[in-house]
This record gives sequence, C-alpha cells and structure tokens, in this order.
Amino acid sequence: QVQLVESGGGLVQAGGSLRLSCAASGRTFYTMGWFRQAPGKEREFVAHITWSIGSTYYADSVKGRFTISRDNAKNMVYLQMNSLKPEDTAVYYCAGKVGSKYTNWGQGTQVTVSS
Repeated sequence: QVQLVESGGGLVQAGGSLRLSCAASGRTFYTMGWFRQAPGKEREFVAHITWSIGSTYYADSVKGRFTISRDNAKNMVYLQMNSLKPEDTAVYYCAGKVGSKYTNWGQGTQVTVSS
C-alpha cells in the first residue's frame, strides 16, 4: 500500500521558518512534489524534486525562500520554508508522480503564517 504522510506544519509569525517532512512508503517515485491549497483557492504547485539526481524546480512565488530536498535512504522529502509570508498560509500536500501525473497524495499539513 502506497502512503505519503506529511508533518511539520504549524503556526508561525511572518518572517519565520518551518520545515515540512513527507514520509513515503510502498514505492519510490521518480519525482516528488509539494503543493498547497489556500482557503477559497485552487491547489497550486510549490516545488518538485527528482529522486535519482535531485534536480529541483520551484514556483516563482517561493523561489529563493523555499528549498526542497530528499533523503533517498529514508524515503523522505522535505520542504524548508524561510521568510514565510501570510500569503503562504495553506494546507501543504506532498505528492508522488508516476509518468506525467501526480498519482498519490498525502493528507496535508496546515501551515498558518500570522502577520
């Protein structure tokens, strides 16, 4: 059974930092991504990382502030979020990509940034 479990969300003041973790079990995905969904908005892409060589890609809104990384041995993916802004408030999801689609999703972790 494939499972993705996020952790590390919480409440932080603007300018602060949080580190999200995603534990994957059941399979290894070539690409793992982080997405977020704010209240009343559609889910949006945040960042992704490839499993083999660790190449990364970021949404413009988080570039320079967020860093995605992975630990292959532990089957973990991380999202280090610095210089957080109130507009980063959302439920954050990790997802695993098979082919061209993200097929497996975690349950999400809430990140709230207060001004």
